[in-house]
Amino acid sequence: MFVKNQSIKTCALLLVLCMLFPAFNASAESDEELAKKTLNPVASLISLPLQLNQDYNIGAEDASRTTLNIQPVIPVSVNQDMNVIIRTIVPFIWAESPVDGGENVSGMGDTVQSFFLSPKDPWNGWIIGFGPVFLYPTAAEDSLGSQRWGAGPTGVMLRQDSGFTYGLLFNHIWSFSGNDDRAKVSATFLQPFFGYSTKTFTTLMVNTESTYDTKTNEWTVPINVTLSQMLKIAGQPLTLQVGYRNYTDVPEGGPNWGLRFAITFLFPKG
Repeated sequence: MFVKNQSIKTCALLLVLCMLFPAFNASAESDEELAKKTLNPVASLISLPLQLNQDYNIGAEDASRTTLNIQPVIPVSVNQDMNVIIRTIVPFIWAESPVDGGENVSGMGDTVQSFFLSPKDPWNGWIIGFGPVFLYPTAAEDSLGSQRWGAGPTGVMLRQDSGFTYGLLFNHIWSFSGNDDRAKVSATFLQPFFGYSTKTFTTLMVNTESTYDTKTNEWTVPINVTLSQMLKIAGQPLTLQVGYRNYTDVPEGGPNWGLRFAITFLFPKG
């Protein structure tokens, strides 16, 4: 189980590592293009993000919750003009009980998989992608998932100009099958983002990853501030990321704040 002191130390260590690698070859055009692709959710780039999220002050017991998201991204060329970008999120969760006398729980959560049909070239300066999103009831424990199959639309649109990246990713999932004893799923996800990248590939990003449950009329709104650095280790390009988030709106008993640590392995063509 991760604890607060360990999280703060890890955050500080990764932040130092980010700052130690500003000399990454910024003069190479291919590296500049790769850096831009790391900020583009529908880029033609195979990547493997490993994202660790830690949330605190949950419920009456001020419990913590740790979620490791394994998020492979695989582009598939449809023709000379279009790609399909397959983005999958597989969560593994370690959660302390938020109530006195409750049991801690851990295991795999529900899987979300998106398919973005995206033009290879920007449209009027905008990078766009639209398609379906699916919810798979893969949770190992009842409390870690919905026990529902779901589907809906998803989309993304963004621009990249003079070091700035900004845009919006969204989806809505409705459940259509599964355990009838569990609540139906009808949830909207909104992720507006805005960031700036330096010539040494250090990126400061601000976003929200907001969810609105239309069944309960409740919002979950974390504001994330992250710092990432692209670099190469033994020739392998990757990004390191650290971040802090503050929850501005949550259902009763929801978390108050959290931390994020991530490493993304990049596999450019050629």
